[in-house]
Amino acid sequence: MPEKIVALKVDVDTYAGTRDGVPRLLADMDRFGVKATFYFSMGPDNSGKAIRRIFTRPGFLKKMLRTKAPAAYGIKTMLYGTLLPAPMIAESFPVVLQETEQQGHEVGIHCWDHVKWHDYLPWFPKHLTAMELGRASALFEEILGHRAATTAAPGWTVSPDSLEVQDALGLTYSSDGRGTAPFYPVMDGRRFRTLQIPTTLPTADEVLGENGITPDNIHEFYCSNLKEGLNVLTIHAELEGGSIRAAFVRLLERFKAEGVHCITMGEAAQNISGAPACKLYMGEIPGRAGNVAIQGDELP
Repeated sequence: MPEKIVALKVDVDTYAGTRDGVPRLLADMDRFGVKATFYFSMGPDNSGKAIRRIFTRPGFLKKMLRTKAPAAYGIKTMLYGTLLPAPMIAESFPVVLQETEQQGHEVGIHCWDHVKWHDYLPWFPKHLTAMELGRASALFEEILGHRAATTAAPGWTVSPDSLEVQDALGLTYSSDGRGTAPFYPVMDGRRFRTLQIPTTLPTADEVLGENGITPDNIHEFYCSNLKEGLNVLTIHAELEGGSIRAAFVRLLERFKAEGVHCITMGEAAQNISGAPACKLYMGEIPGRAGNVAIQGDELP
């Protein structure tokens, strides 16, 4: 029987997610002998500024209420950068990054300022895009003693300039978009050389509260939607390492029972050859407010 493989991608967006969610995920993954790729936000936690998306992104408020985001993320996190100062993330918890890597997980860069990138990247001049990734890269190397091999864009938000900066960083691969299989991106007619490994499954916050999916049965949804070969699942330290932690443990139990093989994104990258060039564009997907990077048609 062909094997089902899940590359686990962990987005760490916030101060609290780094402090609390990551250690919980490390403990749960250790129980099942599972390794993942953790993408850390390196700079300030400006989560409170995301509140403006209520006015700029149709469906954002509905999604926040459907997923019970205020309870999941906590009131302090939702005030950072507005009524409360924005705390620095990675420099506050360098040991969390170090312990994640020491336990055999892969560690990459999510961003410098998550909200700034997610909300304003399309309007960044190229030098600001380079500065955001450059600051994150410098702190990453300071904490871990080596350069990052992989990045993953906040909110699956990309631009031709961000893809160009990634190429300049000499990354092994990135995971910036949504799609079906690994590919090399072509955006606005420009071809880029950094391999993309897209997220193939919906995230928990996209499906919870829809079609009868709850934290109690979301593991059944995922298992029924796995395809043969490589699947990529993005989880969040703030959700699977927090308010729906028990649901994630049930998923790992189910994976173990059904013989689903969990790997890091880097392990997936090592087994990829002959990936095609495909269009990459910003568009809408079900369950998420605003546009995300989507894998398009294969190109010759």
